[in-house]
Amino acid sequence: MRNTPDLAADYEKAGFSGALGFGTSPALIIVDMCNAYLDPSSPLYAGVEEECRQIEHLLQTAREQGFPVIHTRVEYNETGSDGGLFYKKVKALKCFTKGNPLGEYPAALTPLPNEIIITKQYASAFFGTSLASSLNAMGCDSVFICGVSTSGCVRATALDALQHGFIPLVVEDASGDRDEAVHKANLFDLQAKYADLTTTKTVMGWMKAHHIKTD
Repeated sequence: MRNTPDLAADYEKAGFSGALGFGTSPALIIVDMCNAYLDPSSPLYAGVEEECRQIEHLLQTAREQGFPVIHTRVEYNETGSDGGLFYKKVKALKCFTKGNPLGEYPAALTPLPNEIIITKQYASAFFGTSLASSLNAMGCDSVFICGVSTSGCVRATALDALQHGFIPLVVEDASGDRDEAVHKANLFDLQAKYADLTTTKTVMGWMKAHHIKTD
């Protein structure tokens, strides 16, 4: 395995890091942003308070401009049997046993009655859920993805979005992980192979310029 001094240039020369664009009909997907990642007493605490504030801005703008909003959450039964090997592999997933307050949304990100909630047991928001069908029914061709964690459920959701035919745009300053190095490494890989990266400011500006709300 070689050590490449200018990794970005090497990837681009090899044909990676192409751009997919924003699409024409996006939805906002907020991945697993819950108390487990914000409560210092939680084993999943990730110090992502600033990223959570960026998600609040995205959510407010999406609502104001009329774009579809989808919230994901993780929930297991008391034995974790519905989580299979994933639950067995990651003991911290016990935070998401049904009824545990760590699995609940922070107040500022509470879903509205008209917003879709995807309850999942595995990393990708598409795996074993109705997400792809819902996006197709709404006529969406792309998704703005934010939340936690960059290396886990955000990454898995972006990959599956691509594989289901939706342009994945990962909002890098509204996605977080336990460690900055892990966060950046996964963003690099996502940009190179599976998704486009964007920022909260850029997404908010795009939504305001392409608003679909009529009332």
